[in-house]
Order: sequence, then structure tokens, then C-alpha cells
Amino acid sequence: MARAVLDAALSRRQAAARTRRTPAGGAGTDGSGRRLRGYSGPGPDPRDPQPLSAVLNRLVKARGWQQPAAEATVFGAWERVVGAEVAQHSRPVKLENGELTVEARSTAWATQLRLLAGSLLKQIAQEVGHNVVRKLHIHGPAAPSWQKGPRRVRGRGPRDTYG
Repeated sequence: MARAVLDAALSRRQAAARTRRTPAGGAGTDGSGRRLRGYSGPGPDPRDPQPLSAVLNRLVKARGWQQPAAEATVFGAWERVVGAEVAQHSRPVKLENGELTVEARSTAWATQLRLLAGSLLKQIAQEVGHNVVRKLHIHGPAAPSWQKGPRRVRGRGPRDTYG
């Protein structure tokens, strides 16, 4: 039975490879897959020059890139998303599984951002869409570290090797 299903799928794949497909409703077609020819006329036509933003929006939607594009907006347009004053004192570090890590410039600003976390989540949702960022992790500036990887030896660190 499994062999019959596999053979049927293989034959469908080979038949699809033999027939040349054109996208229905794509640029330069009339919806039935036939190529439009001749003068386009005075009205709008899919062959007319299109704005780059419209072409990019269609491409993002066709490829299913809405989520990665929204996540990139959080990083690329941070000042527009959260406001100029907040963006001046913070920066997004990473976004994984809907959890955004934000690094504040000082511990005072980290405390302020923790208090504003609810309104920041609303602003982000309005700007880039819902469920892109579900939770904020806010921390202050990172102190310099001698740790250089996932494994380390306990002890005093580099102090015991100096002079």
C-alpha cells in the first residue's frame, strides 16, 4: 500500500515537471494563465510599471516573510517603534520566540523601562503587529567579563596570573 502511494506521488511529480506552468493572475497574464499581448490601453494593467514598495509587499506576502520582516522592523526602526527618548537610552539586543531582550544605557533607565514595559509592548504591537513581541526582558549595561566561552574554570580569574 505504501509502495502504491509512493508510485502515485512520483508519477504526479513527473507529470508536473513535464507541463510548464505559468502563475495564474501573475504579471502579464489575464488570470487564466494566457500571456497578454499588445497595447495595454488607457486603464490599469498588470504590465504597467509598479512602485517598488508594492512589488516588495507582494513578494514578502507570496514568500511568507511577514514574521521575519516584522521582527526586522523592531531592530531597524527602533526609534520609530518606541519613541526618540526611549530609543536614545536603550537598544534591542535579540528577539527569540517572541521575547525581546532590551539593553538600557544605565541601571536607572533599565528600571524606568521595566515600569514602562506594558506600554512599550502596546507600542511595538501597534507598529509591527501583534504576537511579534510577547514579552520584554530588560537589563542594564553589561559589565566587562573575562569569560570567553561556554566553559570556564572557577577561581579568581586573570588576577592570579599578574605579577
